[in-house]
Amino acid sequence: MQTNAGFTRTLASEDATRRLAADVANLLEPGDFIALAGDLGAGKTAFVRAMIAHLTGDAAIEVPSPTFTLVQSYELPRFTFMHADLYRIAGAGELAELGLDDVEGAVIAMEWPDRAGSELPDDRIDITLSVGMKGEEEYRVAHLVGHGSAAARVDRLARLLGFLEEAGFGADERTRVAGDASTRSYERLRHSGKTVILMNAPPKPDGPPVKRGLPYSAVAHLAEDVKPFVAMANALRRHGLSAPAILAADLDAGFIVLEDLGADLMVAGDPPAPVAERYERATDVLSSLHRLDLPEVLPVAPQVEYRLPAYDLDAFLIEAELLVDWYLPYRGATASAEARALFQSLWRDALRPVLEAPKTWVLRDFHSPNLLWLKNREGLAQVGLLDFQDAVIGPAGYDLASLLQDARVDVPEALEIELFGRYVWARRESQPGFDAAAFARVYATLAAQRATKILGIFARLDRRDGKPQYLRHLPRIFAYVRRALSHPALGALDSWYLARVPPP
Repeated sequence: MQTNAGFTRTLASEDATRRLAADVANLLEPGDFIALAGDLGAGKTAFVRAMIAHLTGDAAIEVPSPTFTLVQSYELPRFTFMHADLYRIAGAGELAELGLDDVEGAVIAMEWPDRAGSELPDDRIDITLSVGMKGEEEYRVAHLVGHGSAAARVDRLARLLGFLEEAGFGADERTRVAGDASTRSYERLRHSGKTVILMNAPPKPDGPPVKRGLPYSAVAHLAEDVKPFVAMANALRRHGLSAPAILAADLDAGFIVLEDLGADLMVAGDPPAPVAERYERATDVLSSLHRLDLPEVLPVAPQVEYRLPAYDLDAFLIEAELLVDWYLPYRGATASAEARALFQSLWRDALRPVLEAPKTWVLRDFHSPNLLWLKNREGLAQVGLLDFQDAVIGPAGYDLASLLQDARVDVPEALEIELFGRYVWARRESQPGFDAAAFARVYATLAAQRATKILGIFARLDRRDGKPQYLRHLPRIFAYVRRALSHPALGALDSWYLARVPPP
């Protein structure tokens, strides 16, 4: 493991200081420790104030200096932030009285850390601030060093800042954008009077082996870096679809600056509900794309290509088994070895027609969180496409099921049937030999498989990752499972679920 990593930044303005403070705030994880050193007036409290303002999204938040109170605490969504100032303590022996260890998982930002002596943790971020003069202009210099577990994150921040400067975005104002359930993060940059999106997607480390010595991500064919995203974005744009343009990229580090497609969604209201016109256009995107002869190998960069993996039986099965591994235990149920073996056997039988169906690009997350409405464009280009890095070669019904049985919004069954018919009509118009009955069976099977997978994923997000907010979607997804399994060809699977899968 990297033991330490550091870099130095010259901060020519208050805006530059606020940007660096926001960058450090974005690095933070529960339990982190920040040691802020520097002379009186170097800007330590101002730096912490900017961090807290960024974390709260409140530029006007009151952040007093803790010089006299010694510690100020702030309850934030992800962790408690404790701002400590040791200027008035005599030595490390007084630290225990401050209660810094009383809050589990708290982030601690400590001014005058030299007073703590050897009590500073091995895993920490050191920030040393100093003041310089250029003529009559004052500026600050920040030196950051990450120690232990924080070293890799500080090193990544240094690389990010270098990437932005080299690409011409280094001085841009950045604001954090709500992301998804993954490790990716997003920021909106204001650049030359318009906005662009920064995607920060660290390469994914392999998890433990789960099948044939391979980790889950490899068996399920999940993207491990940003090359698939770049390949698919460019390929979709070549077909006239509105994937974001790639403005700059560091393929190895996982940094991309993207065209900003806006924030107008496919849903509206409270609670959000599908806007029929927009869902119709999204359905048309799929029917148009699926009639094309699409390549499996895509260019990424000069002399760099990406081959889309096949959505094979192992991938479908390992996704479906998330139900057994995570959802059933969440509901206090279990599946015996015999029940699991029957589950696998039933899914193998159900998936046989799926694997034999005609193949196309499967974007895999073609649903409301990843689709935007571009009212100023026309036709198919009105649907903005996001989050397609896990694309595979597989059956056309998957993305349609993803759209029409949206995991996060209620799609009325009448609307699902109407849009399913719209898709089938369009496919028949362009391909007279299109087998609607066979497609309906594939669609139902994939809808059941996808909903099964998501029940497991959302239970896992709660139990393993501490994200209970996804549990509110489980009743809807369970209803989709019941709807999909009503297809006559899935009767045996339906019986297994009725006997062993409790509702949320």
